[in-house]
Amino acid sequence: MKSLRPTHPTVPVLALGKCDVARCWVYVKDDRPFGGSDPPAAMFYYSRDRGGEHPQAHLANYTGILQADAFGGYIKLYEPARSPGLIREAACWVHARRPFFAMADLEENARRKAAGKKEVVISPVAMEIVRRIDALFEIERSINGQNADQ
Repeated sequence: MKSLRPTHPTVPVLALGKCDVARCWVYVKDDRPFGGSDPPAAMFYYSRDRGGEHPQAHLANYTGILQADAFGGYIKLYEPARSPGLIREAACWVHARRPFFAMADLEENARRKAAGKKEVVISPVAMEIVRRIDALFEIERSINGQNADQ
C-alpha cells in the first residue's frame, strides 16, 4: 500500500532587489514501518504561493493514501470521481491533537503563573481527548514495523 506525507514549509527566495517567501512542497513516502518493502522516497517541488492547484498538479498521477494536515488545497485530491483514481485521506492525529493540547497544557499554565500572567482555563474534556489520542500513539509505536497480518 503506497502512502505519502506532504509538508510545505516556507523558504526564502531571492527576487529582484529583495527576498521573497515561497513554498517548498515535500512529499515523503516510507512504508517500511508499516510492513512495506518499497524503498523510501522524497519529492521536492517549489512554488511562489500555497495554492491548491500545486498539490493537484504534483499528485496528478498519484493514487493511494495521502496523510496530510487539513489544508484546503488537498480537498480536490480526495474526490471519489478523481482521475486516474482515488486518493484516500489519512487524517493526521498530531494536527487534530494540537488545539486540545493547547487547552490542556498544564505546564504552560505553570509558566504563566510563575511569570505573573493570567492562567488559562484547563479543559478536563481536552485533557481526556489528549489522553486518548496519546493512547493511540502508544498503540502505533507498539505495532510499528509489523506487517498487516500481525
